[in-house]
Amino acid sequence: MRAVKVVDYDPSWPLLFAEISTEISILLGDRLLSIDHLGSTSVPGLAAKPKIDLDAVMISDEFLPTAIEVVRAADFVFHGDTGEQRWAFTRDHQAYGFKLYLCGPDNRGHRERILFRDYLRDHPERATAYADLKRRLAAEAGGDWDFYTGGKTAFVSETLRLAAVRT
Repeated sequence: MRAVKVVDYDPSWPLLFAEISTEISILLGDRLLSIDHLGSTSVPGLAAKPKIDLDAVMISDEFLPTAIEVVRAADFVFHGDTGEQRWAFTRDHQAYGFKLYLCGPDNRGHRERILFRDYLRDHPERATAYADLKRRLAAEAGGDWDFYTGGKTAFVSETLRLAAVRT
């Protein structure tokens, strides 16, 4: 199995997001409501896997089938529905990659990812605790991605609870 790699924050991540965001905007055009930089690379200073996560939110669920086909034809690897009505794609480069999710405007998973990101941006002590957890899990995972991902579940749930209390 491929090792879980968590690296220090890279100030080029927002620039990489801007580049891929422009490409996705051109691909999906006026059917696109927003493109949001999510995941750990979207939180300044936070250690992360070197993969830019982004959600492309369509103006309506009815445009999703066409959007899926357009992105599939554009050099992205299609991974299917995550189980949340969010369709996952990846594209890898030498030192980094992209994980793109397509979803509709009322997608719960998208809303939760925004809440989580914004809470970490506004609470640096929580972001530091998350970085520490991710580094520990990556070191202990030995390439077991389920262990790594599962080990973050309680922290993410608690952060979403804190974020919900705040709003």
